[in-house]
Amino acid sequence: MTRSLARALTMIAMASISAPLAAQTTAKPEFDRKSDVIYGRKFGSALTMDVLTPKHNPNGAAVVWVISGGWFSSHDGINPDFVAELLRRGYTVFAVVHGSQPKYTIPEVLEDMHRAVRFIRSHAADYKIDPDRIGITGGSAGGHLSLMQGTAGGPGNPLARDPVDKASSRVQAVACFFPPTDFLNYGQKNHNAIGRGVLKDFRAPFDFEEFDRDLKRFKPIVDEAKILTIGRKISPITHVTHDDPPTLIIHGDADFLVPIQQSQEFLAKLKAAGVETQLVVKKGAGHGWPDLVKDMATIADWFDTHLKPKDAAKAVAR
Repeated sequence: MTRSLARALTMIAMASISAPLAAQTTAKPEFDRKSDVIYGRKFGSALTMDVLTPKHNPNGAAVVWVISGGWFSSHDGINPDFVAELLRRGYTVFAVVHGSQPKYTIPEVLEDMHRAVRFIRSHAADYKIDPDRIGITGGSAGGHLSLMQGTAGGPGNPLARDPVDKASSRVQAVACFFPPTDFLNYGQKNHNAIGRGVLKDFRAPFDFEEFDRDLKRFKPIVDEAKILTIGRKISPITHVTHDDPPTLIIHGDADFLVPIQQSQEFLAKLKAAGVETQLVVKKGAGHGWPDLVKDMATIADWFDTHLKPKDAAKAVAR
């Protein structure tokens, strides 16, 4: 497949999770939009996000919205209509654009996501949000990156020179759509989908490289053992632990690109570890559906439950 066609497929995937709601009857929420906020730099290029702040009844919680389809990310993929329900309920939304394929691979993209969450947390006072009430959402590749942040987010480095890097990259709740979760058992046990099989048209984000000290340049990794090791590292299912955040996934049971088995087995492992989970199955739905944006109400409900202020959560528990 040509690179242009592969890019077209990723744009279709992004469109399926950012399309406006055609039959919207509720008044659109009023919000302020700050575009192209620089959260980091990579090889001389800026990494940016848009910050969407509700004008009325902000609730002090934040949601990171991962702008990604096929690990292709573009500012053009930010459509505020998609997160209108979150804004309506008072969430400050951070629409994160990561370093995109075909230039950057998934391990490099993951570094961007850690940086974005650290930036948001370290600037919590500036955005009037609680640094301990950060959720994350996305669809497809954006869902995968959301789950990686949920399972593999980590503490900051107290010795870092940059104050941003001293902040944690963990999130407190995850809610996403049809995410890949295990590239080495994709649809069935021992089925490798690292740019292969059903994901063969998405080779670029899996074209891992390593630095050759003799040649003094990066070269493709061809050693299968190394590729499998990276495949495990970028699969959320391999990072599951008991302290992961509560996780909701919405997935169609007729999805051929990301089999629903990916969500079922991932959530089963989370549940076995004692983490609260929920799977919402869309009967007959494939990789996206026309009125998908309506399901943002379910996403918002999840965040309403799991991103409450600490005092409110304690009151509910009593």
